[in-house]
Amino acid sequence: MAHQTQVTRRTPLSRARVLRAAVALADDTGIDSLSMRKLAQELGVVPMALYKHIANKEELLSGMVDVVVGEIGPPEPGVEWKAAVRQRILAARRALLRHPWASRVIESRAAPTPIVLAYMDSMIGMFRAGGFSVDLTHHVMHALGSRMFGFTQELFDAPQGMDPQAPALDEMSARYPHIMEIAGANHDRHTVVGPGCDDQFEFEFALDLLLEGFERLWRQGWSSTDRPPSGAPVRGTAG
Repeated sequence: MAHQTQVTRRTPLSRARVLRAAVALADDTGIDSLSMRKLAQELGVVPMALYKHIANKEELLSGMVDVVVGEIGPPEPGVEWKAAVRQRILAARRALLRHPWASRVIESRAAPTPIVLAYMDSMIGMFRAGGFSVDLTHHVMHALGSRMFGFTQELFDAPQGMDPQAPALDEMSARYPHIMEIAGANHDRHTVVGPGCDDQFEFEFALDLLLEGFERLWRQGWSSTDRPPSGAPVRGTAG
């Protein structure tokens, strides 16, 4: 009986495969431990093989951002602008929650890639399609900031000195009564915003406030040219 030689063929290395492996490795071990050498080991190749597809670590990180942004699904077809924007941003948040390292990397990029620019362009397009002026849309995008990618910079990254059992609790309460009052409201210990804050609720709460404010300005026909000079009283307040 003739014996057939079975040749195991290695999956060809490609830029897409390298980036997917890098994202998976960062998900498993954290972004700080990611290196070209470890990525090469994960793929079963020598480090130099990666450089045929990725020029350097910075290009790798930008490509990883592209992978995450590519996971952000579009809104349902036919929905009005506010629902479309909300759906897209919450889809972005789900993508960021799958890849907790991604927000740091997005913030670290010196310039957006074409894929990131395309995502931002699609966000702008939702407001323009909803009837927003270029002027209002410009300011809306500034107000959204990183929220359009599903994350926002919180006031505190992690609670410090707020342990109810801490010896200095009485002193803290005397010095900073309002901080301690807020810190003790509805709190547990497992969130990013602060002990007890529901991160998803806080994100959606702020997002909805922004969207409602954008809608109000849009209906009013707001224009930045109507703003009072810097330092002048805002309309509706005492002068």
